[in-house]
Amino acid sequence: MGLIIVTLAVISLAIFAIVEILPGDVAKMMLKQNATEESLDRLREQLGLYRPWYERYFDWVWGVLRGDWGTSYVTGIPISEILGRRVVHSLALALFALVFGIPLAVLAGIWAGIRPDRLADRIMSMVGMVGISMPEFVTGVIFMLVLASKFELLPPTSMMLPGETPWTRPQILVLPALTLTVVLFAYIMRMTRASVIEVMQSAYVRTATLKGIPMHQVVRRHVLPNAMLPTITIIAANMGYMLGGLIIVENVFAYPGLGQMLLFSIQQRDFPLLESLVLLIAGTYAISNLLADLSYAALDPRIRVS
Repeated sequence: MGLIIVTLAVISLAIFAIVEILPGDVAKMMLKQNATEESLDRLREQLGLYRPWYERYFDWVWGVLRGDWGTSYVTGIPISEILGRRVVHSLALALFALVFGIPLAVLAGIWAGIRPDRLADRIMSMVGMVGISMPEFVTGVIFMLVLASKFELLPPTSMMLPGETPWTRPQILVLPALTLTVVLFAYIMRMTRASVIEVMQSAYVRTATLKGIPMHQVVRRHVLPNAMLPTITIIAANMGYMLGGLIIVENVFAYPGLGQMLLFSIQQRDFPLLESLVLLIAGTYAISNLLADLSYAALDPRIRVS
């Protein structure tokens, strides 16, 4: 946990430093090109842009620690309010993909791994290669063309009206979640398959098989506990992919989540919003890796989490 705190502190400082050197005048972007120099000076003073960067950094950190993330330069809305809505939207999309993607990927990887070089294994390997090879935006456009435009089974975009939630019209989640699931499924399935094949070739599994223990018991008692350890690492690593993939997928389908808001904050030079979003994403990634370490210890008592 201490390492996570140090990591987030370093990341927050790096975010602030990068934002400081980005080109562009925030005041001019907010007031547009026709603003007078006097109005620009007033706005810069109001935003604290004339203060030393380290004062603004420590004020921002102190505000975050107190739960005050500041106010968006562009919208004038408190950032905590913006994040609250967007986190719910992105979490709904991510959970949709995780709940369906991870179990299917693990089961498919086990199925292919205990039957290497058979038809099932070849089919799963081909599906995995296709899923990994295609960028998210290509996968999303294909799903949009086929499922939305061609067969009209689902809405082509995932825009929401004011006051709506993802659960108001859950069908808008299907296309972006399916797009996220494809690559998630491919990576996890391939790692699970490789781990199962490696464990199946181990001496203790061969011994258990020669003793006449039924295959389903061999898989449950010996194969899965050992094969799942590398898979957990991939799942944790894919939390980072999931967050990065959200940026692409949400913009492809116009889904109002964290990814779309991150791109908006970059385009509009909304620095307080950008800093908060990056810190939130980094914190989520760090916590997912901590959960992976804890899962390691739960599955294998020999492993000690430092």
